Amino acid sequence: MKTSEKAVTRCVAILGGSFDPVHNGHVALANYFVELLKPDELRIIPAGNPWQKHGLQASGKDRVAMVRSAFSTQKTAVSIDQQEILRDSATYTIDTLRAVREELGPHVSIIFLMGADQLQHLNTWQEWQHMFDYAHICAASRPGFAMDAAHVPADVTQEFTRRAASMEQIRSTAQGLAYLAPNLAVDISATEIRAALQRGKHPISLVPPGVLDYIEQHHLYKS
Repeated sequence: MKTSEKAVTRCVAILGGSFDPVHNGHVALANYFVELLKPDELRIIPAGNPWQKHGLQASGKDRVAMVRSAFSTQKTAVSIDQQEILRDSATYTIDTLRAVREELGPHVSIIFLMGADQLQHLNTWQEWQHMFDYAHICAASRPGFAMDAAHVPADVTQEFTRRAASMEQIRSTAQGLAYLAPNLAVDISATEIRAALQRGKHPISLVPPGVLDYIEQHHLYKS
C-alpha cells in the first residue's frame, strides 16, 4: 500500500459527476462525507465529455450554474472546477486526479467520492488502480446498488480491502487509501428526474429548490 509519508496540511474532497441535473442524492453524498472528513474544501467537478456516458442534455454552463446553486449553502468551502468541461478530449477521472495533484502538491489529502453505482463498475474506468496514486477513494452505499462481494468486481473488492483505512488515516495522509460507507440510503436518479421533467412534472423532493427554479427558468430537459 502506497501512502504519502509527508505531513498533510490540507484536506480536499472531490465530487465529480455529469450533474445533468445535479440532485439531492449528489448533495447527500457530499454532505455525508463532509461530516465524516471535515475537509478544508469540497471541490465539485462537472464532467465534460465522459467516455462512458453520451448525450449530456444540459450545457456545461448550465450544469455549472446548477451545481453552484445546489451547493450554495454548504458550510464547507466549495469550489467548482471546470477543467473537464474545458478539456477538448474525452474525460477520464485519472487525468483529472493527476491535474488536481499537480495543482495542490504532495502535502494535501485528496479524497475522491463516489456512490455504490460507480463502485460496481470502477474496474472499467481508465487506469482505475492508478487513481490511488493521486487520491484516496471513498464510496457510499445507494439503495439498489449493493456493495458486497457478490455485486462489486473481485479486483475492486481486493483493492479496497487491502487499502481500507479509517477517516483519521485518510485525512492525515495524501493518497492511496479507501473507505466504504454502508449506511447512506439515498436513491435518486438523474434519468428519473429528466423523465419527470419531460412529462411536465416537478420533482420537488428530488432536486434542490434553486436548481429546479433554474431548470424551469431556462426551459431545460423539455421534450
